Parts: sequence; C-alpha cells; structure tokens
Amino acid sequence: MKLFRNLKLALGGFLVAGLAACGGGGGGSAAGTGTLNMSLTDAPACGYDAVNVTIQKIRVNQSSSAGDTDAGWSEIVLNPALRVNLLTLTNGVLANLGQTPLPAGKYTQLRLVLADNTGAAPLANSVVPTGGTEVALKTPSGQQTGLKANIDIDIAANKMADFVLDFDACKSVVVAGNSGQYLLKPVVSVIPHYVSGVTGFVGSALLTNGNASVSLQQGGAIVKATSPDSTGKFLLQPVAPGSYSLVLTAPGFTTEVVTNVVVTTDTVTSLNASGTPLNPPASAVGTVKGTAPLDTLVRVLQPLTGGTPVEVAGRFVDGITGAYSYSLAVNAPLVAPFVAMPNSLVFAADTAAAGKYTLDASLSGFADKTATLGALASGATITTNFTFP
Repeated sequence: MKLFRNLKLALGGFLVAGLAACGGGGGGSAAGTGTLNMSLTDAPACGYDAVNVTIQKIRVNQSSSAGDTDAGWSEIVLNPALRVNLLTLTNGVLANLGQTPLPAGKYTQLRLVLADNTGAAPLANSVVPTGGTEVALKTPSGQQTGLKANIDIDIAANKMADFVLDFDACKSVVVAGNSGQYLLKPVVSVIPHYVSGVTGFVGSALLTNGNASVSLQQGGAIVKATSPDSTGKFLLQPVAPGSYSLVLTAPGFTTEVVTNVVVTTDTVTSLNASGTPLNPPASAVGTVKGTAPLDTLVRVLQPLTGGTPVEVAGRFVDGITGAYSYSLAVNAPLVAPFVAMPNSLVFAADTAAAGKYTLDASLSGFADKTATLGALASGATITTNFTFP
C-alpha cells in the first residue's frame, strides 16, 4: 500500500496519479529541442456503457509549482477539441493526442484541460449508465486551469519522448446519491509508451455482464487494467518491464491470481491460449459496505498466503452520501505461479485467504486508514465506517 500512496496526488477534491518516466537527465533546461508525443488510453469502467470526455489541451512545465499564468508552459492544443469515449480505449487501444516541440530538459508538471459542459455542448463530458440514458458528467470546479499531475519526463535534444495518459474511468466517475448526477474525479497516470505488456484469454462465462477486469499489480497497487473484449482476449499494454501479479475479478466469480508474471523489454508476454482461458468457478458473495468522508477512495485488498495483497475493488465513495458498497467473493482465491507457454498454469486454492479482506481508505491531506475484516460469509454483510483524522 505504500507504493500506491507514493503515486497519489490530491487536488481540489479529486485525485491524479503521476508515474515517473524512465531515462536520465537533470533538472533545468538544456541546449537543443526535442518532441513530446502524447496518447490516451483507459482502464475498465464498472457499470457504464460510455464515459465521454472532451479534451482541449495538454500543458507541461519544467516547474512543478508553476501557476496557470506563469512562464514556461508549452501546450498540445487539440483543435477541434477531441471528444472520446474512454471505454473504447481498452486492450491496448490508444487515441493520439498530438505532439509539441519542447526545449530539452526535465518537465515536472502536466495539466490536462477538459472542455466545460455548456449550453452549446451540454454533453461535452458525459456518462451512459448501463441500461440508462446519457447524462452530463460534472467536472471539478476550477477545471479551466487543468487537472494537475506531477510528472518526471526528460526531453532530449533531437529525440521524441512518447507518453500515455491512462485514464481510470471506473475510479474517476462518482455517483452523486439518488440525484441522477455523476461527478468526475479524474484518476490519471502518466506512463511511457512501452511496447511491452501481457496478453491472454478469459472464459466466455465471465463476459456476460461486461464487468470482468484483468489487472497487473505490484505491491497491492494496480499498474494497468483492462476489460476483456467480446472474444475473451485481453491486452495489458503499455507496461514497464518487471514482475507483476495478474489479477482476474468478475462479479459472482472466484478471484484468480497469477504470480510473478514476467514482462520483458519490447515484448508482449502471452499468458495462455484461447483454448485454455482463465475460467474461474462461480462463487457465493457477501457484502462489504460503510461510509467515509466525501472524496475518500476506498480500496478492497485480499491478502495472499506468503505474498503481497492484491486489489480486487476500489472506487470513490458516493459524492453526496459518502457511502460505499462492494459485493465480494467468499471462495478462496485461486493462485498459480507464472510459467511460460506452452506450459499450462496450475491453480491451487489459497484456503487461508477465503473471504479475508482488508480495506484501505485514502483521503487527501491525511494518512491512509486500514481495516482488517473478519472472514466474509455467503450472504453476510460487514459494515465499516471511516473517519478522518
């Protein structure tokens, strides 16, 4: 959980996560000019048929404390502004946002500027709840200056720095009680455009409700997530080379975890073939719910025997009531060590972890709070309320 806390930046009641770029170089400007290229991708959304945002510009500055009107800003301006359904940008799909020349040096602040919903464009930013109709998505107050993220991007002379904005639609869209309104609290990571990643397949039974999620995690924090496509195939890309836990969750199904998945430079690791998909059995469920102050992010972690915990759910609390509620599997998670194809993954039940969960509550300006829950039984409800400090 320490890793996740180090990646967070709260701003004006919403959260933006910035990931450091790879590469050397010191602070300040250097001779020459390079190029910054930006693209957009998305993690899966839970319970929505569309999440639309309209992007006007991306601004970068070498000073992490530069104000909106200070010197040193460079911009990628989208003209016309780009309205994009984030849910079309899963499984490695990217939307190119353009590029701009920059003086060589280290850039430490990025701002993503979205269009406002106006009378002429009332649905510039909008959401379509599953089975519902399109409604406006309220953006944060003060959004005109842009959604701020701390970054660490080195621009080298005569070279291109290629980066991706990974927009987590599930965590970014917040229900506002029974008002029928939805709020945008953007959760965005800024990552290098790696070629490397992980691909594989899940069984067709998990595709019926559209809420299956496959993620790569380190230290209990999600690094990259996606939804399988209609054939069950998934692609987690871009991902930095390293070792990860791959976690598969779907409502009403047992969680599956593949440990020590190795991702190497410029390579997409194949987890399995279409004939041997990840196909966990159904599971009875219990409910974990409670309340927390507005703007609190509540994540559900499941500890594994002899390993780090994995995140199985996480969203901001309701934007009006502060309530949260998760339906969680009570079956023991199935865990398999990664083996390279054509070898097959061999899963075993982690019986000590059956129905065991920990809650992590994060609110800007305060230390995280955790709660270790008793074993969750079928049909049971565990209520945990958080207060800060």
